[in-house]
Amino acid sequence: MAPLLVLGLALCLSGTWAVDKGNFKTCEQSAFCKRQRALKPGESPYRALLETMELTNTRLTLQLINDNNKVRLLLELYRLQGNITRVKINELKPLKPRYEVPDVLIREPTTEPLSVLSQDENGVVLSLGVESQRVIISARPFRLDIMEGSDVLMSLNSRGLLAFEHLRMRKDTFSYKVTSTVASTTKEEEEKVEDGMWEETFKSHTDSKPNGPSAVSLDFSLPGVEHVYGIPEHADTLRLKTTDNGDPYRLYNLDVFQYELYNPMALYGSVPVMVAHSAQRTTGIFWLNAAETWVDISSNTAGKTVFGKMLDYVQGSSETPQTDVRWISESGIIDIFIMLGPTPKDVFSQYASLTGTQSFPPLASLGYHQCRWNYNDQEDVKSVDAGFDEHDIPYDFIWLDIEHTDGKRYFTWDPHKFATPKEMLQGLMDKKRKMVAIVDPHIKVDGNYKIHNEIRSRGFYVKNKDGGDYEGWCWPGSASYPDFTRADMRAWWASMFAYDQYEGTMENLYTWNDMNEPSVFNGPEVTMHKDATHGAWEHRDIHNLYGLYVQMATAEGLIQRSGGVERPFVLTRAFFAGSQRLGAVWTGDNAAEWGHLKISIPMCLSMGLVGISFCGADIGGFFKSPSTELLVRWYQAGAYQPFYRAHAHVDTPRREPWLFGPENTALIREAVRQRYTLLPYWYQLFYRAHVTGEPVMRPLWVEYPQDLATFALEDEYLIGKTNLLVHPVVEEGARGVTAYLPGKDEVWFDVHTFQKHNGAQNLYIPVTMSSIPVFQRGGSIIPRKLRVRRSSTCMEHDPYTLYVALNLQRTADGELYIDDGHTFNYEKKEFIYRKLTFANKVLSSVNLAPDAKFTTDSWIERIIVLGASKPSKVTLKTADGQEKQLEFDFDASMSVLTVRKPGMNAGADWTMTFQ
Repeated sequence: MAPLLVLGLALCLSGTWAVDKGNFKTCEQSAFCKRQRALKPGESPYRALLETMELTNTRLTLQLINDNNKVRLLLELYRLQGNITRVKINELKPLKPRYEVPDVLIREPTTEPLSVLSQDENGVVLSLGVESQRVIISARPFRLDIMEGSDVLMSLNSRGLLAFEHLRMRKDTFSYKVTSTVASTTKEEEEKVEDGMWEETFKSHTDSKPNGPSAVSLDFSLPGVEHVYGIPEHADTLRLKTTDNGDPYRLYNLDVFQYELYNPMALYGSVPVMVAHSAQRTTGIFWLNAAETWVDISSNTAGKTVFGKMLDYVQGSSETPQTDVRWISESGIIDIFIMLGPTPKDVFSQYASLTGTQSFPPLASLGYHQCRWNYNDQEDVKSVDAGFDEHDIPYDFIWLDIEHTDGKRYFTWDPHKFATPKEMLQGLMDKKRKMVAIVDPHIKVDGNYKIHNEIRSRGFYVKNKDGGDYEGWCWPGSASYPDFTRADMRAWWASMFAYDQYEGTMENLYTWNDMNEPSVFNGPEVTMHKDATHGAWEHRDIHNLYGLYVQMATAEGLIQRSGGVERPFVLTRAFFAGSQRLGAVWTGDNAAEWGHLKISIPMCLSMGLVGISFCGADIGGFFKSPSTELLVRWYQAGAYQPFYRAHAHVDTPRREPWLFGPENTALIREAVRQRYTLLPYWYQLFYRAHVTGEPVMRPLWVEYPQDLATFALEDEYLIGKTNLLVHPVVEEGARGVTAYLPGKDEVWFDVHTFQKHNGAQNLYIPVTMSSIPVFQRGGSIIPRKLRVRRSSTCMEHDPYTLYVALNLQRTADGELYIDDGHTFNYEKKEFIYRKLTFANKVLSSVNLAPDAKFTTDSWIERIIVLGASKPSKVTLKTADGQEKQLEFDFDASMSVLTVRKPGMNAGADWTMTFQ
């Protein structure tokens, strides 16, 4: 009965499939947030002790003192390679070490020399070595400004909201003394003891807080900025809202059933990175802290209408727009990286230099994924697989949820329903398809379960505050939670994916980590108690890292089982900064509602801005049952998002793509086929993301950074560097959409009709149920494969069609990337990387990586030129000097030129002249 009780508890938490906000704290209910937010802007009590300043070749150190309690802090300032400034603030002499986040930075950042430009009793000015950039540290009160010329780029503590709750002994166990570094207990502090400093209760759960108050906070001012983005995960607008009249944005990984839209509640993942953008500059703030964090945003232009701003302009208002941001974390230290851009792509590169780039996924994982909770047994899997063939819909992965296991014991198979898993996997492999099975981090407490016994005997479980193994309720019933913060635990977990350990597995089985916030059904806020321990650290210190560590260990397991040859594919629900290095993320337990379809766009755009490109939402919605119209529109929108998976709750009716009548089956088939034709382009973009850190799916302002009309757009986006613009239909009963086509010198071609449109306009597009508004930018070249087969692997050697969209004012260009699609051999330079260019009536393919070695059987079978004029002849010249005339067709009504069967190898040098 235990699993049924657990399911009942889970459904109680979800209510009628809607979030119960009472299960989750507001700032007012979170003692440290309430305490810190009660501090209002004013003169800071902190003063810089300039006489303590020490400057070496790599860093500056300086003590700060709180004049109210005499506690001293140590400030460290680093100038990092790539136009990044790092600021660390810790207690000078803490009673015990404070947590500093490990394993997120890919390496210790490279420092560059700092130099003092001037100094007096009021402060010190330091050169950042980039043009006229400098740091000004003011002494009384402490303030730090980063300037370029006469412009202030960013100010720290300009509103006096730096707060650092020093570690202290409880009043009943410590004889208080006043020293230069440890504060005395004042009457004010004694009064605050009752305010959740040493113990806090939420609903029926008490947090013992053995270390007492330890929160940290700092404010940032961004002059000239009205638009800030990032800090996912929230089901909210792309442009972050001001929080003056509500809760701050919360970063605390939580299992939230059918989350509510357009609010700052915490969700499954947390990336404490904010990107600020104006027409003049893009900057970023990376707040490296894994504890519960709240982010307040205010603006001096918030609430002003367009008319109000115009009135300011007419009346000569001199007020400079400014956004103020305040970060508040429950524990740890202040460790911030200020990324100074100045362009969006500079910020992406700067952040990638710190935390790494998007992992390069196997090509097949960019195809379509079919999932539900749960496919019942092997026969069900076989039937669904056959259904895709019968209805001519391609797919690459079929997924199994928790019911495939033996009683929710992960790394096992149900002995009755999945008795011969290798036979099932071989059947998929014969069709060049793959499977994903779930492995969650809650382990059933069962003396007959090998995994549990191993973890317990090795002492690898998270401990409760009393030192015993932490237990909570999740899908298996009573469960314990491996301590993934331990490297030896992660190594052991990785070893469990070996083929001789995880019985019944084969190389075409991949993994999905769910519930890794971690989810604890009977825990506070449906997660782990903060006073649980991970060695020397409390769970409160590491909470937002837990999911990253689970995915890290799982991905390493998939790599190790292949001897380091095969790229892994691991999907995670919980994530943190750096998770992009490990695999894919999805937006969690959404609902079959139009609002959830619509919000999937800004949610994935927000993740892309902070490094996580491999993002998608459950097609059709996880909870509830979509209308046929909603399901079709979701398949169409999802086809143009990075991760493309349909998923559904166990209690929803089946919704395989062919169950809604022939007409809708055809619409879904067409959407999925469009995805497959573009796989070469998606794959090349993910290679670029892996190399550069640039997002695959990006807001328009990234490529049009001075176009104010793009700054708040979130219903359309770009795939790659302006090459494809997508405006999905996300409104019920829509008969048209209005798309903004940016760029006054741009031209955009409808990819379906080839109709040309000028940029810098709002274009109304009539739509039917078959419409997916997508435009290719003039001046771009996109490779496609038009021979769609049952899976991406079946298309490996198929030929390419190049779509060349012309803009007569500029050269058209694009790229083609080819490798084996699944191994790490690309790291050994085993790939093809071509630059495609159309200029002066010559189309050419040039090798971008002459030292790389790889061959392909694929060739170029067709070239389609949009916006063309009719040539008298088309001549192909290959690398060996041979020339031949090519056949072509020209549609004068649409100015479309089609060159058929040119036949050159996709990896070869060639030129094609249009005379």
